[in-house]
Amino acid sequence: MLTERQKAILSAIVDDYIRSAEPVGSRSISKRGDVGFSPATIRNEMADLEELGYLEQPHTSAGRIPSHKGYRYYVDHLLKYGTLSSGELNMMKVFFAEKMQEMEQVIQHVASILSGMTNYTSIVMGPELFNTTLKHLQIIPLNERTAVAIIVTSTGHVENKTVQLPEGIPMSEVEKMVNLLNARLANVPLLHLRSKLYNEIGAELGRYVSGYEELMKVMENVLEGEEEHRIFLSGTTKMLDQPEFKDVVKVKHILDLLEETPALVKLFTSLPEGIQVRIGSENQVEAMSNCSLITASYSIDGQSLGTIGILGPTRMEYAKVMSLLDHLSRDMTHILGRWYK
Repeated sequence: MLTERQKAILSAIVDDYIRSAEPVGSRSISKRGDVGFSPATIRNEMADLEELGYLEQPHTSAGRIPSHKGYRYYVDHLLKYGTLSSGELNMMKVFFAEKMQEMEQVIQHVASILSGMTNYTSIVMGPELFNTTLKHLQIIPLNERTAVAIIVTSTGHVENKTVQLPEGIPMSEVEKMVNLLNARLANVPLLHLRSKLYNEIGAELGRYVSGYEELMKVMENVLEGEEEHRIFLSGTTKMLDQPEFKDVVKVKHILDLLEETPALVKLFTSLPEGIQVRIGSENQVEAMSNCSLITASYSIDGQSLGTIGILGPTRMEYAKVMSLLDHLSRDMTHILGRWYK
């Protein structure tokens, strides 16, 4: 249990280190008006905080920097949400005043805005497959052998695919299949579309639709890729601007990770709702041992649709980032809910 004096000193060190990226000494802390302790007292407390694991001393003669444990204590007990500037609030207001055509456009803009406002890397995971469902399927013929398949999801995403129709099967049979699929697959999560098609609907198609085996192959092509998570990144090279990542090898590991969609999806899975902060090794990925990831979920009608995340150094502006994510996730939840009801 830290004393009030230790809390004040730890908070001041974290704030100064976030701002300067340089080890913090007792003299600089003593000059802050909100601390009010002598350099000698601060040195003693800094030594105790280091012994307790909240601070680290990178060099023998240098000041201290926060450890991952120190950042965790700061985030959990000392941090107060920052206040967004009028410019930042106006930027988000203008963004949400313009209705986008579909969810993907919203997500891409959100990723860009967050990266620009924080100077960190933003990661936005699109609608979760477990909660995103099929709303409507349509197949429109272009000629005797070619058609456009249109898939509309519960989040407003529209996917268009050109498909080849089997030779010798009349369009009336295709229409029968589409009607049956709309009746049986509406509101089914995208994750389960193909398994439901084969395990539950295939036999029924065989009874009512001529040439259903060939049409099943068409549907396999239509549904291909619908089970993929959609990850949107912005500011992936902003890590290079941080003094901690001047080491090319260290940065390369992070950039390689950002190119691996399955690895990113794993980072975002099983996250509780609300603002979540993972510091350093808490991310359980070696490449992110010197990074922090802050995330927030967004939803429609109480169901989580996806996750917004900011990736940066452990020396992150936690208060600002957490305030932005809290504000933006609530705005997205409100606006998207209104759009897609």
